[in-house]
Amino acid sequence: MYAVIATGGKQYKVSEGDVIYVEKLDAEKDSEVTFDQVLAVGGEKMTVGSPIVDSATVTGKVLDQVKGKKIIVYHYKRKSGYHKKNGHRQAYTKVQIDKINA
Repeated sequence: MYAVIATGGKQYKVSEGDVIYVEKLDAEKDSEVTFDQVLAVGGEKMTVGSPIVDSATVTGKVLDQVKGKKIIVYHYKRKSGYHKKNGHRQAYTKVQIDKINA
């Protein structure tokens, strides 16, 4: 059984036991999170919501709060001597999917 969930402006296809990285959630390590925006549930029979499936949830456990790979942002304007270098590391939450309730 699998489900398609929406969180952080993105969609993820998950099944039980999967480990995914989602946009940062306000949850502490080893706490439980519930995703209630379930767009579709598949398995033997496919159920598609309009836009979400009623009474379907996906629960998971927060494994860690992590940061992604560093991205270099470089601004440059020719002939004026202007250049600026910045870095960015996106914050993610590592979640293990425990149960799909459909």
